Amino acid sequence: MNDPTPVNAAAIRVDLQLVADMVEPGSRVLDIGCGEGLLLDYLGRFKQVDGRGIELSMAGVRAAVACGLSVIQGDADTDLQTYPPGAFDYVILSHTLQATRDPRTLLCHMLRIGRRAIVSFPNFGYWRVRLALLLTGRMPVTKTLTYQWYDTPNIHLCTIRDFTLLCREEGIAIEKAISLDSRGTARFDGGRRLSNLLGEQAVFLLRRT
Repeated sequence: MNDPTPVNAAAIRVDLQLVADMVEPGSRVLDIGCGEGLLLDYLGRFKQVDGRGIELSMAGVRAAVACGLSVIQGDADTDLQTYPPGAFDYVILSHTLQATRDPRTLLCHMLRIGRRAIVSFPNFGYWRVRLALLLTGRMPVTKTLTYQWYDTPNIHLCTIRDFTLLCREEGIAIEKAISLDSRGTARFDGGRRLSNLLGEQAVFLLRRT
């Protein structure tokens, strides 16, 4: 790596740390929507992964490449179909699912090209989101849903329950599910009904059945 500044666990978001904990050392990893490559950098330093990234923003690509990371510009909705089956051990999609045009097809591609997929997303069923809609009648703005309705990149918001039902319909096995509260603390099994109410965001480890 060319970046002289070391990365430690405190330097990445809590949900990214949970994602990193699910990845086996030395794995082949594709990070979709990798931004400036913080997670890839962490995985390379501490888990010695063979990491690749796809990022839509050219500014993000330039920042990641400047740190010595293997990142290309690409669109998750169109470019995953060019990858061969089983090319990676893990395919990661962190807080990007809700901004894709076809989440169902994207998940299928992720589990075609990877042995496992790791997906994190904000939970639209979180109680504060429900309460904001009830009391104000307006689209909520929260720590994990930070945009106003008119400038948001999010086009397919979902709840934890929505996501688990989609996995069931597509024959996708959930190996691990973790939901986080408003302080970023992992408190709830993401597969349980209570997590849909109390979890502000969720992280899922998936595999094809």
